[in-house]
Amino acid sequence: MACTYTTQLPMVKVARRWSFTHSGEKIRKQEFADSLPRASIQDLGVILMGAGYEVFTKGPSLYAFKGLAGRYAPIGVHLAMLFIMAGATLSATGSFKGSVDVPQGLNFVIGDVMKPRGVLSVAPDVFNTEVHVNRFYMEYYDSGEVSQFYSDLSLFNLDGKEVMRKTIKVNDPLRYGGITIYQTDWGFSALQVKKNGEGPFNLAMAPLKLNGDKKLFGTFLPLEDSDSSNPNVKGISMLARDLQSIVLYDQEGKFVGVRRRSSKLPIVINGNEILIEDAIGSTGLDLKVAY
Repeated sequence: MACTYTTQLPMVKVARRWSFTHSGEKIRKQEFADSLPRASIQDLGVILMGAGYEVFTKGPSLYAFKGLAGRYAPIGVHLAMLFIMAGATLSATGSFKGSVDVPQGLNFVIGDVMKPRGVLSVAPDVFNTEVHVNRFYMEYYDSGEVSQFYSDLSLFNLDGKEVMRKTIKVNDPLRYGGITIYQTDWGFSALQVKKNGEGPFNLAMAPLKLNGDKKLFGTFLPLEDSDSSNPNVKGISMLARDLQSIVLYDQEGKFVGVRRRSSKLPIVINGNEILIEDAIGSTGLDLKVAY
């Protein structure tokens, strides 16, 4: 703002001023000067106007300039920057933001996860909307790496009526009533397992720390003959990097095999028949409200 007021505006004022010099000696002292004995003021004015100059004449004198529009351009840039700063400030002081991880099949209320960002934040009525995760699924590259993940979301009002449904993905959010819901992350919520034909049992998957940005999740299925009071309970360990394949280890920690959740093939571990029924993912969502 100070730059616009102290530099840009004075430059425009100077550029718009014109003065007529009547002294031939002063004209000849200019950096560029020439003498045209047979030229007329009128002809010279026409030539300069054709070259894009603004021309002013007064009797036998002529003044011409061009480039005034270029003087206004920096002012336009400065004003645009000021408007952007004002808009960003207003948005920051009157917005809401929140994030949530929701397993497939569960719900959350928008207002429960939103936090105000400033003193001007006022909760809209849409905060009463309930979001249901109908389905969460992922696509993979041929290498097995995750390429994209999706969340099929339904929005319900206070009367329980579905007001919107959309499958979102990264860079394709859901927008409703001033709220934007972004797909930002994913997780592994639970593993459904049958043991010796019983179940399925929902085993919670815990995220395990790894170096870098790779994901790894694990769970544990105690064996029936294990003493629950023993802190060193033995059982079957299961690890997964995504929702496709599960790596299984016996009670001694030895590798037994890999099962895909879609294979429906049982595997026998320490005398127990284990069947992977399903892998339940969780969706990571970011929610924003800006005015």
